[in-house]
Amino acid sequence: QVQLVESGGGLVQAGASLRLSCSASGRIVIINSIGWHRQAPGNERELVASITRAGNTKYVDSVKGRFFISRDIAKNTVYLQMNTLKPEDTANYYCGAAIQSVLEVRTYWGQGTQVTVSS
Repeated sequence: QVQLVESGGGLVQAGASLRLSCSASGRIVIINSIGWHRQAPGNERELVASITRAGNTKYVDSVKGRFFISRDIAKNTVYLQMNTLKPEDTANYYCGAAIQSVLEVRTYWGQGTQVTVSS
């Protein structure tokens, strides 16, 4: 069994910063990649940032230069540093990870953490 737990969301004003954390636990053999996704009411879920096992990162255009994904391999934790937040960043942020466990390879999802940015 593998679990992903997000934390760090909250209510902030525009221009503020937040750091989200996603911690993976369980019978993990390899974490191939982890991505931060977000979904606002009425919108489709979008991939905001991702980091591969090799450390390669990708960002959606709307957050480039403001959001930064990083990881602590020893802790099986990935972070999303979000700077200069805008009201349009308001969403529920989820982490999704492609993980090889003892039993299988599949994508796991966390429950999400709400980020609300007021203008």
